[in-house]
Amino acid sequence: MTTMTDSSVREFKMPDVGEGLTEAEILKWYVQPGDTVTDGQVVCEVETAKAAVELPIPYDGVVRELHFPEGTTVDVGTSIIAVAVGDGAAAVAEPVQEAVAEAVAEEPKPEGRQPVLVGYGVSTSATRRRPRKGAEAPAAAQTPSAAIQAELNGHGPAARAPAAPAAPVTGDRPLAKPPVRKLAKDLGVDLATVVPSGPDGIITREDVHAAVSATTPAAQPEAVPAAVAPAPSPTAAPTSYDGTRETRVPVKGVRKATAAAMVGSAFTAPHVTEFVTVDVTRTMKLVEELKQDKEYAGLRVNPLLLIAKALLVAIRRNPDINASWDEAAQEIVVKHYVNLGIAAATPRGLIVPNIKDAHAQTLPQLAGSLGELVSTAREGKTSPAAMQGGTVTITNVGVFGVDTGTPILNPGESAILAVGAIKLQPWVHKGKVKPRQVTTLALSFDHRLVDGELGSKVLADVAAVLEQPKRLISWA
Repeated sequence: MTTMTDSSVREFKMPDVGEGLTEAEILKWYVQPGDTVTDGQVVCEVETAKAAVELPIPYDGVVRELHFPEGTTVDVGTSIIAVAVGDGAAAVAEPVQEAVAEAVAEEPKPEGRQPVLVGYGVSTSATRRRPRKGAEAPAAAQTPSAAIQAELNGHGPAARAPAAPAAPVTGDRPLAKPPVRKLAKDLGVDLATVVPSGPDGIITREDVHAAVSATTPAAQPEAVPAAVAPAPSPTAAPTSYDGTRETRVPVKGVRKATAAAMVGSAFTAPHVTEFVTVDVTRTMKLVEELKQDKEYAGLRVNPLLLIAKALLVAIRRNPDINASWDEAAQEIVVKHYVNLGIAAATPRGLIVPNIKDAHAQTLPQLAGSLGELVSTAREGKTSPAAMQGGTVTITNVGVFGVDTGTPILNPGESAILAVGAIKLQPWVHKGKVKPRQVTTLALSFDHRLVDGELGSKVLADVAAVLEQPKRLISWA
C-alpha cells in the first residue's frame, strides 16, 4: 500500500498481509535512510498474529525516512517508510516535507478497499484508530519533520480529538472497541450514557472508569479513610521485582493470537475427548517398507504420514465430523473437502498450517505436502493463507515423549486428533504376550455438532487403519 505525497516522495503503508489483520510488528529493517531501493526489493520483515512476512517496495527510489524503529507494532494503513523517487531522490530539505504535508492534506480520501502489496487493506471508515498509549509523550520531542509525519499517520495534533468532550452518542450505537465494550459490560455501565473523549467520539477505557466513578457516592472515601490508606501498597510490588529471578515476555504476535484463539475455542465449543490405545506394529513396518520404495525417494516418510491418511479415510467414512458451527446463522456447515491442519511448534510459537484438499491427494502427494509444510514452518516462512480455512487438525505430541493429551480445537473446526509417543510395550497378540509398538490416540470434538457415537466411530476407524494398514486399500 502506497501513498503519493508529491511528485518526488512516496509513503509506503503497512499492508494487510492477512485477511482482516489490523496490525503488525516490524521485526527488522533491511534498509536505512539514504539507501537506494529498487522495485520489488525487500525493505523489512514484519510479524503479524499469524506469520512473519517480508515486505517488498513497489518502486525505485532513495529511502528518505523510516517512521518506526524495529520492535514497534504498527496499525495497518499507517505509513512506515518514505521513499524519494525521480528528481526528489536528492531533495531532503525541510521545505519539501512541508509541501508533502500540504499535498496530503489536499489529497481526496479513497473510497472502498484499496489494493495493497499483499492482500487488501482495510476499507475506509468514519472512525480512526486511537493512538497507542505512550504516543503523546514522545510527540513533544519530535523534530518538525517527524511531527509532520506523525500527523500524516493519524497520530499528530490533527488526529487528536478536541479538548472539550463530545456529547454522548444518541440514536446510533456508541463507538467503542470490543475490549472497552467488555469492560463496560463487566462493570455494568451503559455505553449510551458515557461521554466519549477519544477521537471522533470513540469511548475509551478511561471514559468507562470515569462513568463508574461518577455513579459512586462521594461520601464513601471519607467514610472509610482506613481503606484508602493501604492504597500505596500495590504500587510497591513493581519495585520489589527481581529481574535476575524472573523474566517478563510481552505477549504479542503468534503467541497473542494463539492465546486468544485457544481461550475463545475452550470457552465457546463444548469439548469432549476420547482415547484409544492401539497396536501400530504393522504400521511401523509399512513405514520402513515405504522408505525403501523408489516412488517415495526424497519424500518425508514417517508414522505421521500414515496417521494422516488414516484420519482422511475415517473422515471419508464419517463425513459429518468434517464440519463447523455457524453461530450467527444457527447452522452446521458440512465441508465436502478436507484442509488437514498440522500443529507445528516454531520459535515464534504454535502455528497450524493446513494442507489444502488433502482428501484428494495420493499417499506420495500427501508425503510431499507434509514435508513442505514442516520445512516451511521450521524456517518461519509459513504464509497467512496457509493457516486459514482448516477443517480438521492433527497434533503430534508424541515427538516430545508424551503418551497423549486433551487437545483444544482449532477455532472453526469440529475435531482434532492428538497422537502420543509410539513405545514398545507388552501386548497380547494372537493369544500371547509379546512386545509390540503401541500408541495412544486422543480425539477432541465439538459436542454441539458431534455426538459421542460419531466421535467414537471416527476414532475407532483411525485406530483400525493403524492396526491393519491394509484397510487403507480395502476402505478406500
